[in-house]
Parts: sequence; C-alpha cells; structure tokens
Amino acid sequence: MGQLRCFRTAPGDTMRPAFAAVFCLPLVLTGCTLSPTTTETSPAAGVAIQGVVRGGQQPIVGAHIYLFAANPTGYGAASVSLLNDVSGSTTKDTFGGATNNDYYVTSGALGAFSITGDYSCTANTQVYLYAVGGNPGLSPSTINNTAAGLLAVLGNCPGGVNAFLTATPYVVMNEVSTVAAAYAFAGFATDAVHVSSSGTPLAKVGIQNAFANAANLANLSTGQALAVPPSDPAGTAPQAAVYSIANILASCVNTNGTVSGPTSPTACYTLLTSALSGGTTGTQPTDTATVAINIAHNPGANVAALWGLITGTPAFGSGLTVEPNDFTLGLQLKSTDLAAPHSVAIDAAGNAWVANNGGISVTLFSSSGSVLSGTTGFTGGGVFDPDTIAIDLSGNAWITNYYGNDVSALAGVNGTLGTPLTGSPYSGGNVHTPYGIAIDGSGNAWITNYTSNSITELSTVSTPLGTASGGSPYTGLSLNIPYAVAIDKSGDVWIASKNNSAVTELSNSGAIIAAGYTGGSIDVPYGIAIDGSGNAWIANYGGISNSTISEIVSSGTALSPVSGSPYSESGSYGPQAIAIDGAGNAWVANNSNSSIAELSGGGAMLSPSAGYTGSGTLNGPNAIAVDPSGNVWIANNSNNTVTELIGAAAPVVTPLAVGAKNNTLGTKP
Repeated sequence: MGQLRCFRTAPGDTMRPAFAAVFCLPLVLTGCTLSPTTTETSPAAGVAIQGVVRGGQQPIVGAHIYLFAANPTGYGAASVSLLNDVSGSTTKDTFGGATNNDYYVTSGALGAFSITGDYSCTANTQVYLYAVGGNPGLSPSTINNTAAGLLAVLGNCPGGVNAFLTATPYVVMNEVSTVAAAYAFAGFATDAVHVSSSGTPLAKVGIQNAFANAANLANLSTGQALAVPPSDPAGTAPQAAVYSIANILASCVNTNGTVSGPTSPTACYTLLTSALSGGTTGTQPTDTATVAINIAHNPGANVAALWGLITGTPAFGSGLTVEPNDFTLGLQLKSTDLAAPHSVAIDAAGNAWVANNGGISVTLFSSSGSVLSGTTGFTGGGVFDPDTIAIDLSGNAWITNYYGNDVSALAGVNGTLGTPLTGSPYSGGNVHTPYGIAIDGSGNAWITNYTSNSITELSTVSTPLGTASGGSPYTGLSLNIPYAVAIDKSGDVWIASKNNSAVTELSNSGAIIAAGYTGGSIDVPYGIAIDGSGNAWIANYGGISNSTISEIVSSGTALSPVSGSPYSESGSYGPQAIAIDGAGNAWVANNSNSSIAELSGGGAMLSPSAGYTGSGTLNGPNAIAVDPSGNVWIANNSNNTVTELIGAAAPVVTPLAVGAKNNTLGTKP
C-alpha cells in the first residue's frame, strides 16, 4: 500500500498554516507493499488542522492530541499514527500504554491546537483525532485528567495535500464530537485507539461510509449536535439524545479525573464502571472516548446509572428531559414518495433500497441518508404496489409487485441507478401475487406466490433476464400463504408459511428437504433470516400475544429447533422481520410496539425489556436490514419514514446474495 508524505517548503513557524508549495514522496508503511505513485506538487492551502479541545464549554489545556487512521489490516488492530517527527510541532509519547511511541501535539491556552504539514496519510484511509488528558480549567494548573478522552472524525484521506481538511478548517473537539465519532465508527472500534477493518473492498466501503455518517450527528466546526441531518433536510437527527450522552461524558471530563469508589464514588468511577466493553461485563475503559464507544456498542446497558451522572446544570443544553429507554441514536429519514414502506435491502455500496407498498415507487437512500431516487422515487420497469426487494450479484434490485403479478428489476450500483433492466417486469414461472423474494449464490431469484401457495424461480443472470428456472412453479410444498423466503450458505431455500405456521426447506434444485415443518414453536411466521452456521431464524408474529423467535437447524432431511429456542422477546411483541449482523446477532423489527430487539447468536436478549426505541423514531416497523457500516435500517410502515440506527450493529456482508454465494452470511466484510 503506497503512502504519500508531504513536506512544506514555506519557511517560518512550523505551527503556522501557510500557502506554500508541497512536494509529496512515496513512503512505505511497515508490512505494506509499495504501489505506484507519482510526485505531486500543489499549493498547501488547507493543509493545517486547527481547533480547540473543550470539556463542555471549558477549554482543556495540556491535552495530547493524536492523529490516527483506521487500520485496514484486520479487525481489532491498533489505529495507525499519522503524525511525523517534525521539530517544534510534535512530541513523542514515552509514557507507555495504548499510545506509547506515537507523536502528538499539545493543546495550549484556551485549548487551542494546530497540526500543519507534519503528518502523512494513505489515500482512502479514514482519519480521526484523539485527545487525552489535560486540565479542564481547574486549579492548580498542574491537574491532568487522564480519564478525559475526546474524539473527532476528519474522514477520508485522499493522499497528497490531504484535501479533506478544506472541509474542516477548524475542529472543536468536545463531548459532542466524541459521541458523533464513537457511534459512527462503532462497528469498527474496539476502543479509542483500535479502530480497524479487514481491508477488503466491501470493508473499505463500509468504514468510509461509517466515518462520513458522523457529519449527520454533529457540526465539527462548532461542536454542536444537529437537529437536521445534512444528508436529508427533511429528516430528523437525534440532537437531544446526542447532547444527553455528551453531558454524561462531561460529568467526568470536567473533573480532575479521580476514579475512586464504590463508597462515595466519583463521577469518573461511576462512568467508567457503568460502561464496560460488554455493557455489564468485560473490560473497564480508561477514558471517556472509549466510554462513548462502549455505550454505542451496548446502548441498553446501565441506562439509569449513566443518566444519573447528568448534573442539574449540564454542559450542553437541549438534552432529553426524561431518562430514555436506551441510548440508540436514530436518524429519521424522509422522502416525498415514501408510502407504507415495506421492505429494505442493502447493496454493496451500503445504499438502502426501500419498497413502498402503499405506492408505486422504490426509494433509494445512500448510506448517509441522502435520497438518490429523486422526489418521485424509481417508478419504471412495472413497479406497482411493491412488497419486497432483493439485490442480485450484480447489484441490481429485484422487486415483487403483488397486484401486478410480476417482478421488476432496476439497475443498481453498476449501472444507471433505477433504470429498468431489459424486459422488466417479468411474469414467467406462473408468478402470481408475488410477495417474498431472495436471490441465491447462483443468481436465481426465489419468489413466494402468496395466494397460489407456490414458489417461482427466475434467473437474474441469464439471457433473457427473468427466465423461469427449474420446475417453476414449485408446488406441493405444504405452503399456506408463503410470506418470507431466505437462502442459506448451501443454496437451500427456506420459506416461512404464515397461515399454517410452518417452514419449508428446498434444495437449490427445488427438491424438498422438509415441507410444512411446524415444530420449534413456529407461530404465524412473518420473517426469516439465515446466520453464518446455516440456521434459520424466524420471527413469530404469533397473533401478537406470543411474540418469540424460533431458530431452526437443518440436518440432512430433518429440521429441529436449536436448544433454547424459541427465544422470548422480553416484552416486545408483533415481530415482523429479522436480520443477522456481522457478529451473528439477530435484529428484530417489532411492529406492534414500535421497537427493535437484538438477540445474541445464542438467543440471549441484548436489548432492554422494551427493545430499542431508536431515539423515538420508530413507528410500526415492519422491515429491517444491516449495512456494511454496522447501521441498522428500519422501514416505518405507520408514518412513512425510514430509521437508520447509527453504528448499532456489527458490519455485515451485503448484499445477502453475495453472502450466500461466498459463505459469508452473518459475517463481517
């Protein structure tokens, strides 16, 4: 991996921003191979990173500010330090610990800091600032609060003169910027100095999208939380929730950092012991930056203890007025064409495709929530009363049209977005009142025919497109209103049959493995998803009163429930959809009480008793999906919106067809 190191030729103060010539030479990172680079000469406008470090509204003097990039060599790896040894502007950390041997700059009077040309970064890596320690305006001036840790996202580095800095000429590092950063890249962070990905093409897309999403939560140049996400002027950002979490962090940042308890516990003691790496278990963080990451990972843990840290005169106003159910951060996104949104599917770019069951369009959101489908959505190719969407191996979207008795196909990320594919819509194979759809690793679309109790298989790769495959339509499968369908790692097809509370499994050739299986407490199944082990997770709507999740394993020709299944949803009810994230956890959309439940791969309930509420943005959720950044997307059928829970899950391989093809379902990119 090639790297550009830039040197300023302007004379004078090394801390002063300057319009100066820059020459960039290739620099080889340890463990990387050098890719071809070219010498770059260009004005150095925007090279400087300038800003201030604050605890609440108080400047922090003497904080050490590090410049890091996310490490692309594997999850859990240490972040890459970017500051170079330039005389007069950086100092080498010799104190030991996570940042030992890294260079930093120090905040001076009024918390001000400046970084000029004394750093280098590899193109298309993700860059952030980390400040630790310092005195938040306390006497004597020698106080150093080592528990004060703050973050700020800078974003994508294009190499050379680091043009991303022109958008961030002045950075306010405070608790708000910390919350925005921690939630945005939570799916890739172990702690404040271990932010990393696998470096695969999809992981690079996922982490770049994740860093970009921080701008939807906070204004980096003012240090203020946002009420409206810049990506969607019609949407709503969780401003009050961000301020409340920032106030929780400030309870420790604005002290001398003493960590003592449990008798007469200090604020830092309560904060650090209430935000363990596993929520209520695991490693205790050493500073507030990692606290923010841990809260993002465990938004339902120790809510009361954390809420109790907010003082009567909080550092940031306009926070929540009552203790929340959880600390999830949800963006509420809108588009004028959203009408009873019914399905969400994620493509390889992290875009979210939404089928509007109450209209005649498909809405496409970028990973950060920008509407990519215009004011009327995508309407061509026969889209009519769309129900369910699946993304094929080429990134195209396939949509079932219930009343149209056909299936539409729209160009995705490798074509002109939303353009109908040749021949769309398709009705071969006796497609009739199509409802669910899933695409296997060979590029075949499997469609449930709601009222004819059959399955149709159409090719998404053949010429012509939409050709009926195999023995379509497949009948005699003990189906009674087949609702949802999913593909496992072997290519087997799983169908949830609503009216007879049963599951059918077919081989990829359409042979029956098990038909009409009713064991495992399956009860009015509305949703089905497959994990990395090939087990099927089933959302049991259950007439609302019996809301459970069944997990079924296939062994030869027999189906059987996994030990401990069905899993209770701890007070949530009306589950309609389910998705698996990159850690193998199951995410469930509970339509009847507008909540989201999260279960571990072993069936343990990770969300609180009432589920997650997404900053109050959920309203009749009936579809759910996880993207490669770790964001959870929910279609709110009752109020025509879409919620994006920022950094709530583990990043996952998308689209699902690629996971089925490469045996990477329920795994990180």
